This record gives sequence, structure tokens and C-alpha cells, in this order.
Amino acid sequence: MAFTLKINGTPHVVDVDGDIALLWVLRDVIGMTGTKFGCGQSLCGACTVHLDGQPVRSCQTPVDSVGESAITTIEAIGQSPQGAAVQKAWLELEVVQCGYCQSGQIMSAAALLRDTPKPTDEDIDAAMSGNVCRCGTYHRIRAAIKHAAGV
Repeated sequence: MAFTLKINGTPHVVDVDGDIALLWVLRDVIGMTGTKFGCGQSLCGACTVHLDGQPVRSCQTPVDSVGESAITTIEAIGQSPQGAAVQKAWLELEVVQCGYCQSGQIMSAAALLRDTPKPTDEDIDAAMSGNVCRCGTYHRIRAAIKHAAGV
């Protein structure tokens, strides 16, 4: 079945089964490999993208559920003020260790700052709780979010 997906502001027509995960459409059909496969069960957050600005786990989001929602991936998050600030803070504070989870971390952090411009530690914990970092860079992630927020 053909679906037209609005990804990072550009329409993409894909001919896939409706139950295929958005993650695989992004990575394997369209070739946007910034969104990572982590667990495949919506537990780690590595596959986080935005649907109409809300962070979702693309590994468990069937492509037929997307409809006309705008999809934003890590490839374009820097075009938003919050995404640009988060990416800059990530670099300035040297958050990344292995980097595998970081696209999902950045996507969740950008959504947090869009909705909560001056987050508390509790806000950060709640927004980032579904994102796992096997390297344990959580302190640097928190510091970078605060840095991006100017708090």
C-alpha cells in the first residue's frame, strides 16, 4: 500500500505494508539512518522521533497510524530553536560517549524544552525516563539540557 509521509517537511511516498514500523520505513525505505534501532519494544528510546511535535517510539509506531502527522527526525531537529540549542549544548558539554542512544536523547530533550523552557530536575527526569544510555551519561545529559535551557 502507498503512504505519503511528511518527513522533515518533505513528502515521501512509500509503498509498504501498513503494519511496518515507522523506524524501518525511515531507515530502510527512505535511507534516513539517524534514528536508531535499540530494543524494538519501545523501552530504550533510541528510535524516538516527533509526530506533530510529540516524541514517539518509531519502533512501535505502525506506518498506517501516522496519517497526515508531521514527522521530525534527528536529521532536522536542529532546525527548531530548541533542537539547535540541545545539539549545541550536547557538543559544548561533550555529552556523547558511544553515541548510539543520543539521537533519541536529543529528540526527547528538544520536545521537553519546547514544552517546558525552564525545566526542573523533576521535569527532566520525567521527560527523559524512557531513554536509556548504556554508557551512563545521564549526568552530562541533564547538564546539557539545563545548559540549553539557560538554567
